Amino acid sequence: MPQDVEKQARELAAQIERHRALYARGVPELVDADYDALEERLRALLADNPELALPDNPLERPWSPELVPGQTIRHSRPMLSLEKATTDEQLDAFCERFPGQPFRVTPKLDGISLAIAYQDGELEYVATRGDGRDGERVTEKVRHVVLGLPLSIDAPGRVEVRGEAVMLRSVFDAYNDTHPDRPLVNPRNAAAGTLVHKSPEGCVREGRTLRFRAFDLFEDAAAEAADPDAADVFARMGALGFELPDVLEAADGAGVRGAIGVIAGRRGKYDFDIDGAVVRLASRRAFEAAGATGAAPRGALAWKYPAEERETVLRAVTWPVGKIGRVVPRAEVDPVFVGGTTVTFASLHNPRLVRERDIRVGDTVRIMRRGDVIPFIAGSVAEKRTGAEQPVEYPTHCPSCGTELVVKGTGEELWCENLQCPAQSVRRLIHWSSRHAADMEGVGTTWIEKLAEDGVLRRPSDFYALTTETLIAYERMGETSAGAMVASIERSRAVGLRRALIGLAIPMASEGVAKRLCLAGFERIEQLAEATVEQLEGIRDIGPKVAASLVAYFARPEVREELVALRAAGVDLDVREEDRPLDVAEAAETPLKGATVVVSGGFSDPDSGQKVPRPAVVRLLELAGATSATSVSRATTYLITGADVGAAKTDKAARLGVAVVDQAQAWQWLAEAGVR
Repeated sequence: MPQDVEKQARELAAQIERHRALYARGVPELVDADYDALEERLRALLADNPELALPDNPLERPWSPELVPGQTIRHSRPMLSLEKATTDEQLDAFCERFPGQPFRVTPKLDGISLAIAYQDGELEYVATRGDGRDGERVTEKVRHVVLGLPLSIDAPGRVEVRGEAVMLRSVFDAYNDTHPDRPLVNPRNAAAGTLVHKSPEGCVREGRTLRFRAFDLFEDAAAEAADPDAADVFARMGALGFELPDVLEAADGAGVRGAIGVIAGRRGKYDFDIDGAVVRLASRRAFEAAGATGAAPRGALAWKYPAEERETVLRAVTWPVGKIGRVVPRAEVDPVFVGGTTVTFASLHNPRLVRERDIRVGDTVRIMRRGDVIPFIAGSVAEKRTGAEQPVEYPTHCPSCGTELVVKGTGEELWCENLQCPAQSVRRLIHWSSRHAADMEGVGTTWIEKLAEDGVLRRPSDFYALTTETLIAYERMGETSAGAMVASIERSRAVGLRRALIGLAIPMASEGVAKRLCLAGFERIEQLAEATVEQLEGIRDIGPKVAASLVAYFARPEVREELVALRAAGVDLDVREEDRPLDVAEAAETPLKGATVVVSGGFSDPDSGQKVPRPAVVRLLELAGATSATSVSRATTYLITGADVGAAKTDKAARLGVAVVDQAQAWQWLAEAGVR
């Protein structure tokens, strides 16, 4: 096998990982079609070279673009991605795998995937898809903002329903009509933002609500056997009271193609966004018998519709500066309605694509959008040129600070490496205050921009010098608001190493990188600042480019000065306990070591009587050698119960013969293990 083939495969895999990370952070550089093309190229390359071994192949892992910022929960079974198809040949090959089997075809909703778990008819929890293995528990938020979701069902045992929470177009339009000062970008982003909003009651008051549409179901064998419709997933979910998308029946491949065409014809009539159709085996037994790869079920397929495309005129190209210094070309176009929204700005991705596609100011251009955050200019319509079009001018110096730009990468991307650049500074300040970093809930973007404009805020450490007196001197800043802002900043001093690394917006250092650095044993940010490229490359999943970026970042004098300033302001830059690696080797032998435990109810410290959050209890149990799970099963060793534990779990434990242990016994075992 030629070495260039292996190199090409590795480069494609790296590009896919990079674009997945960008999408997860809400800053995608590619529209769906271009990203799908990357996956198709890698898939074809691996098919043509079966001897090629690609470690950690991204195509073999489920991918979700959803972050898991809050309390996590392990899914009962992975929430996998779907294999994609864009050609008739791919669709026919899928249908031919299952001769004689009927199919169900449904719209592929463009929303947020949720797992809804019930125990003996009562809602147990709701979790987002997350990374496919672990999701964020959002039960209480969903109770408020997601409509069309039964809080109880008529079914015994454990039932899990999966589906999509979407913001209807009518809700999206109504909200934007009544809130022109802070409009939502698109329905999918609005759905994600609603689920992470800190005030679900406020969302409901403002009309920001979602609807739930079910697409899959799992339940105990006894419940399945008791219901004549159990073999038909959609009939069963409908009987349980769940709202369903259009469900079209198809007997074979020809029927599937017809159903896909029907859904495409209804696309503009739906009150929700879709970006394709889902084809799956109609029989649940056949679907489960088909099994799954490491990334996708074999019994289902996602058909992707072509991106919507319209023509408009490119009026200007501007070069905004991002928070990490990347200077990107942005197109200003005549307003055009495409992909469900009116577009006035579009992405040009990078300078190389602008040059290769010969895009000029004044061109009639083809603009594409398919449920993406950023519309994309695919190219110019050369036959409509008049001769008045002008070439795009590329900046040589930063539009914000005047620093000479550096060209990097295959896309010939432009970078400003001045960390004191005003444009970067504002975006970095906003990023530092964000939920995933310092979490300054009471500090709004508008005030950050105003304070930065006045020179009061220049770098993150400046937040901690703000006082109520300073803030109330501003017009429209009352004492209550100023006090809330200062209190929020005060709480953020406990940010810790992992979230500080996120907040510093280090190029190529994602949230996952921050977590891995903490797990690698770095105790203080100063230790990390002294690490070499070789040391960092020795950490799992940190490659040479990320390592070099970290070393280069911490080598800058202004970064070292800022770390000193943050320390002087009392900001915690040390690893927090919950981010440390687990070390169970020295835990004493107790019944917890090697046990699988489920924790339920409220817990209190036996000495102080103070409440202990459940995640902290779970971590102590894991330090003692236990493995935690979220639901009781035959694999469970102990159900550990605190105050006000629900009867559903204790009853199930009794049926399965699982030992129930109260918190007093658990605290005693933890003391014997030496972890508290």
